[in-house]
Amino acid sequence: MEEIDVPGRKKKHKRRSLVGIIFVLIQLIASVVAAVLIGNSKVIPAKYFLAGCFLLAVLFLVALLLQLIKSKVAHVTGIIFSILVCIAICIGGYSFSKVYSVLTDIGGAEYKTDNMIVVVRKDDPAETILDAADYIFATQSIADQENNEKMLKKLRTVTGKELTTREFGTIFEEAQALLDGKIDAAIYNEAFDEVIEEQISGYGDQVRILYQYGVDTKLKTVNQSVKEPFNVYISGIDVYGPVSKTSRSDVNIIATVNPNTKQVLLTTTPRDYYVEIPGVSNGQKDKLTHAGIYGVDASMATLAKVYNTEINYYARVNFTSLINIVDTIGGIDVNSEYAFEAGGYSFVQGVNHMDGEMALAFSRERHSFAGGDNQRGKNQEAVLTAIINKMLEPSMLTKAMDILDTLGESVQTNVPDRHLASLVEMQLNSGGNWSILTMSAVGTGDEQACYSTGSQLLYVMQPNEVSVRSISDKINRILGGEILTQ
Repeated sequence: MEEIDVPGRKKKHKRRSLVGIIFVLIQLIASVVAAVLIGNSKVIPAKYFLAGCFLLAVLFLVALLLQLIKSKVAHVTGIIFSILVCIAICIGGYSFSKVYSVLTDIGGAEYKTDNMIVVVRKDDPAETILDAADYIFATQSIADQENNEKMLKKLRTVTGKELTTREFGTIFEEAQALLDGKIDAAIYNEAFDEVIEEQISGYGDQVRILYQYGVDTKLKTVNQSVKEPFNVYISGIDVYGPVSKTSRSDVNIIATVNPNTKQVLLTTTPRDYYVEIPGVSNGQKDKLTHAGIYGVDASMATLAKVYNTEINYYARVNFTSLINIVDTIGGIDVNSEYAFEAGGYSFVQGVNHMDGEMALAFSRERHSFAGGDNQRGKNQEAVLTAIINKMLEPSMLTKAMDILDTLGESVQTNVPDRHLASLVEMQLNSGGNWSILTMSAVGTGDEQACYSTGSQLLYVMQPNEVSVRSISDKINRILGGEILTQ
């Protein structure tokens, strides 16, 4: 029996050894793949990356040594150890890939999209654009001519006909002509819908979109390093749904970031600031919010001219974005300068805990304040500051995956993903808190004609030049590395 049993035990030992070595090799492969992926991402600082590689090497040696010991217990323990290490690597790899995927999804936007539409009256019998081939199509001559021409060209291709067109002086005249039956269909950029609704109450309920066409325009490539001071334009567009939609910008904040001094200056500019839109308005003035109709690059150029600075990057959010972000992080504590009511909510003077809907109502209100849009800008700064401070809390690590999911769906920026990764790496490497300062541009109410809407007088805000110069000075001092206090 002994002569037969010993070789049998040897065979079992060899099988256990072979199985164990296979698991050790799987662990080694998983470790190498993880190290290569993380190293190539440039997200993890070198000191942490090297420490991680050292830990993986130690874990590999432990697993290998357990398999070299001639003991059944050691072999089984080694197999279990390798399995657990592989599971840990997979979980860590998934989490890391999630982070990198979100950075890729958020960053590197290269195009702006204008959604050009054909609108007919709600009771119009046409079901497709081909049914409307013989209609009278209207355009307006004030603004957005290039996109209008692209849309007409597209319609000629789709219908196979030379269309009958009629031109109006303003978008309001075009919209009213459609409602009055003077034309059959109106062509314009969908971003004008909110502008029309302000002057023609109930317009959106009386029309429907028959056809739409997205016009993509490549944005200027930015090569600014995020390791040096930079400006980023934060645009809050006044729509729900996809954040990529071109629209007016209700929130206009310049974040001046100096990663060396760890200072951020948040500058809010009222949506109705009466300013030129470079490259668009031909020297005429318009509301700042209307610059968003022509794309985020037009808003950036407008604010860069106002404050005599360079704006390198942008980040866009909308109503849906704000609600989702605030709810995902479990609400925010916002300090209100005044007690007021808005959107069905009551806000007290002092600290208010807000969910997403409440934060949106707080951010949009202006009629409750003597300062109107000036105070709304301050409130928007308070909300943004509260979000930043909440996200920097250690407790947010437990919600990291949920936050990443929300950010991926809610934010659009032209910061390249490699630069976003660099920002993450810098923060992980240096740690520490950031100093957040705020400023708000002010002005006085007035009524003036605007480039985007023709001769009709609209409410605007004339910039206070002293306020503008003060902000410009502070932006340049932050960029220059000077450490400021509020």
